[in-house]
Amino acid sequence: MGNSARYLTYRNPFLGILLPLLLYILIRYLAPQADLHLHHPAGHFYIVSATALISLAIAAAVGVVAVRQRNRQVLYVALAFISLAVLFSVHGLATPGFILGSNALVSVASELSVLVTSFWLLVSALPSNHPLNLWPGRHPRLLLTLYSLALLTFGSLALRQPELVAALPVHQQPLRLFVTLLTIGMAGFAYWRYWRSYRYSKFPFQLAVAYTAGWIAVAQVIITTGQSFYLSWWLYHFLLLGCVLVCILGLVRQYRRPGAPMLGLQGLFSTNPDEQIQAGIGEPVRNLVRATEVRDPYTAGHQHRVAHGALRLGQALALRPEQLRALVQGGEMHDIGKLEVASDLLNKVGPLTPAERAAIQAHTIAGYNTCAALGFMDDELGIVRWHHERIDGQGYPDGLRGEQIPLLARITAVSDVFDALTSSRAYRHAWSVDEALSYLQQNSGTQFDPPLVALWLQLVADGQIRSLHS
Repeated sequence: MGNSARYLTYRNPFLGILLPLLLYILIRYLAPQADLHLHHPAGHFYIVSATALISLAIAAAVGVVAVRQRNRQVLYVALAFISLAVLFSVHGLATPGFILGSNALVSVASELSVLVTSFWLLVSALPSNHPLNLWPGRHPRLLLTLYSLALLTFGSLALRQPELVAALPVHQQPLRLFVTLLTIGMAGFAYWRYWRSYRYSKFPFQLAVAYTAGWIAVAQVIITTGQSFYLSWWLYHFLLLGCVLVCILGLVRQYRRPGAPMLGLQGLFSTNPDEQIQAGIGEPVRNLVRATEVRDPYTAGHQHRVAHGALRLGQALALRPEQLRALVQGGEMHDIGKLEVASDLLNKVGPLTPAERAAIQAHTIAGYNTCAALGFMDDELGIVRWHHERIDGQGYPDGLRGEQIPLLARITAVSDVFDALTSSRAYRHAWSVDEALSYLQQNSGTQFDPPLVALWLQLVADGQIRSLHS
């Protein structure tokens, strides 16, 4: 029974979110005699301060992961926790009897903390190519820095002149009802998107954020309907603390490696590009790649070899570390859209009909949409969508030509075709390395970018690329 309950709570966040709400209803309305009046300003200050400090720590960790991992989804979750850390700390510092006397700032700050946190969770739940998060996510370091400074300035102003911030009518009707519904709506949407995404990807961090979004919605209900310093009212403080703790757990589970739970996280904080790259491809991503290759066993290891070859070519071009990470991640995920293609079609021995060819070619769009939903950034999305484009404009899916095709997609295309030619397929035997190099040369300027082909040939001649299979 214990294992079953654990499975339901962990695998389906709805139960884990519903339980604290039911507990609140029980204490607040069904058993009011149990709703004790616990007036402990000092306890309130310390609980809120602990929540804020841990939120700040998780925000810093998630922010580093977002920048190193190049993921908009993680970036906006970091902004959500920065918001919770700063605004909830204002709520704690405004506890009457510490810095300030009796004031309305304490309630305004709690309303703002969950409202702004819900907004960033909403943005993080949108696909990374959505207009609302497209531009800010292109400058993650700048966004994190400026937003943090703006919040700290606001917090400082609020504590120096609490009457200005307290004048915001977010805790007064009818605006309070609107803010409550808006917060619950944004958090509820984020919960739904993250839970749906987790069911597909099995990324632990997405499950953790689903819990966080649900608990934020419950906290808003308690803030709106609870009575200060009663037992039922204290529940939302512990819920917010639970939000940050569950995200720490999700972050560790996302990037740990078997037998070495912290190794993946250490790699993300490392300054060594190779360690960062290896840490960036966690088990959840590898599991998605494996799921793709199970459907097409002839391509087992293909995506990893393509990523490896693209990395070598990118290093020879002296690309920036973030571009190298994008090459690896985009290469690892470039065929993920084949999860949407029927297995018998992927493994068909005979020639394809026009309709069958179109169905297979659609894997680029399907992969692009999947990766956008998982928060991947523009460079990775470009690799997934355009690695089958051609210099002469005869490729797919968009018929781009020349430098319209992003550089990283052009790099991946060379590695992709070389590995495909030197791998066995259901319909042909593997080509030799010389035969594959000859094909690259013959199609240089039409299918492939000539300087990249020339550099690839040089790397092979120098022994830096012997065979992607070795």
